[in-house]
Amino acid sequence: MNTPRALTLVAVVVVGALLVTWAASRYSRRVDGSSQNAGVEAEAGAPSIGGGPVTLRFFRNPAAAPRFAARDLEGREVSSASLHGKVVIVNFWATWCAPCRAEIPDLIALQSKYRDRLQIIGISQDEAPPEVVKRFAAEHRINYPVVMTTPELEKTFPGVSALPTSFILDRESRVVQKHVGMLTARTTEYETRALAGLPVNASIEEVDPSQGLKLDLSNGAQAITIPGIDLASLPAARRTEALQKLNSQPCTCEQIAGSQ
Repeated sequence: MNTPRALTLVAVVVVGALLVTWAASRYSRRVDGSSQNAGVEAEAGAPSIGGGPVTLRFFRNPAAAPRFAARDLEGREVSSASLHGKVVIVNFWATWCAPCRAEIPDLIALQSKYRDRLQIIGISQDEAPPEVVKRFAAEHRINYPVVMTTPELEKTFPGVSALPTSFILDRESRVVQKHVGMLTARTTEYETRALAGLPVNASIEEVDPSQGLKLDLSNGAQAITIPGIDLASLPAARRTEALQKLNSQPCTCEQIAGSQ
């Protein structure tokens, strides 16, 4: 074998191997770096929702929600103690309430996207047995705890005279907003991000707790009380029927709003 040619061949092979190793290393670092940067951007960037900046309204000098504890439809405890440090949405709803059902997909998506920073709790106002609500939750793949309403919960979150009604709590368990009627997906996500300390293209305005709580059924709110009428004397099925008939009529129901 010609020694110079053999040495040259060996040198070419070694250099080629080194080049392949170097290129692979560069590619690996680039891919890893891109993945890490993508994760940071997804966490730090503003939500990918259409539209420009919004104005978020939070209560001035918000009060802390009283401590509470309940069992969800699976028998697991849901308590205020376990929620501290997270943004919380307490959503009063019912299976018979059309706007409540309409906003469930948005709530599911929000809970999934911000599961480490947000906890949604559904409080069912249904007259139906828990098994019916549990079946509904399973069919709609609700991914947050659902509990049946109790006098304690209604005392903790007072003034629910229409469905859906949602209380927004900050990371200190203070009630910073109350929405009567259907939630707007975009606004609710911006509220979540702002309260969680994430970047958001929004301005914050402090408002009086009573501001903006007028009940307007055109916003999807379903009244569950009738001023001057005690629905408690009616059987459960009749109560639900009466409320459904009430909500089928056009009405701004300012009298109901005044009872909050």
